Amino acid sequence: MKSLLSLLLLFPALMLPALHADELAANTIKFSDPAKPGTLKIRISRGDVRVTGAEVAEITVKSEAQAPDHQTRKDGLRVLGASSSYSLTEKDNVVTLDNASGSWSGSQADFTITVPRATSVTLANTWGGDITCADLSGDVDIKSLNGEVKLDRLSGATCVETMNGEIHADIQTLAPGKTLSFTSMNGEVRVRVPADTKANIRLRTQNGSILTDFDEKVLITKLETIARKNSPRSTRTLGKKPDGSRSVPDSEMDAEIRDAVHEAVQAGAEVAREAALVARDAMRIAAEELRAHNVRGDGFSTTTPMAPLPPLPPMTGGKIISGTLNGGGPEIQIATMNGDVTLRKLDANK
Repeated sequence: MKSLLSLLLLFPALMLPALHADELAANTIKFSDPAKPGTLKIRISRGDVRVTGAEVAEITVKSEAQAPDHQTRKDGLRVLGASSSYSLTEKDNVVTLDNASGSWSGSQADFTITVPRATSVTLANTWGGDITCADLSGDVDIKSLNGEVKLDRLSGATCVETMNGEIHADIQTLAPGKTLSFTSMNGEVRVRVPADTKANIRLRTQNGSILTDFDEKVLITKLETIARKNSPRSTRTLGKKPDGSRSVPDSEMDAEIRDAVHEAVQAGAEVAREAALVARDAMRIAAEELRAHNVRGDGFSTTTPMAPLPPLPPMTGGKIISGTLNGGGPEIQIATMNGDVTLRKLDANK
C-alpha cells in the first residue's frame, strides 16, 4: 500500500515535464516582405533545434528560454535575469534568433521553430545538440560542434558541417544549380536522394566504408586512393556485396595506404588539439562568468563572450569515389573521417 501511495504521489511529478513542453509560450515574428523568401539565422549556445517548414506567413519560436517580450511572469514579477534567454529580430527580410550572446555560456535551451516553407536557414550551434530540419525548399547551412543532424524532405542547396555527430539527410529534389555538401569528422553520413537524381558525386572516408544501392549502370564511379607525394593517384573498381549493394573492397596495406593512414592519424591529432583549445577557452569563459556573478550578485550577464566554432581540419588521405549519377548534374559531396558514407535511393513513397 505504501509503495502504491508513493507511486501515485510521484505520477504528477513525472507528468510535469510533458505538460511544461506543451504549454511553452510561442513568440512570433514576420518578414518585412512576406511576398519574398526570407532567411532565418540561428545562433545558440547549447541545445536541440528543430526547424519545420509549413504553409504559414510568419515564424513561430517555442522554447523554455526567456523570450524578449515575455519578461513579466504570471505572478507579476519582472524577469531581470534568466538562466537562458534569446533575442528575436528582423531586418531586410532576415530574422535573427540569438541565444548565444545573451545567455550564460553553460546554459542550455531547446528550440522548436516553424517557418514559411521557402525560408532559407543558417544555423550555428556553438556547443552542441541535435539539429532537425524538415519540409524546407530554401537553402540550409548548418555548423555544429557536437550532435546528430537530421534532414527530412529538403529541396534547396544544403551544406552541413559537424565535428562529432552523424548526418542523416533525405533530399526530396535536387534543383539545377543547387549543391549538397555533408561533412562530419566523427560519425557516419547517410544521404538519400530520388532514384532519378542527376548529379556529380564525390564521396570520401578515412576509416569506414563507402556504400550505395544505386545500380552500377546508373551510378558510374571510380575509386581513388591518395598516393604518395609526386606519385599519380591509383584507381580501383567497386565490388558487389551479397545484399546487392556495392562497397570498397579491402586491399593490402601497400605504401599508398600506409601514407593515407599516416595522414589520417595526423588529421585526427589536429582535431584533438582543436577540441582541447575549445574546451580550455570554454572553461576560462565559464570561470570568468562565475567570478562576475559572485562579485555583482546579479546572476546574469548580457555580454558573455562565446567560444567560436573551430574550423574543420582539412581531410587528407583515405578513400575517394567520384563519378556521375544519371549522367551528371549538380554536385553532391559527402565526407567523414571516421564512419561509413552511404548514398541511397530515396523511397518514392516517403
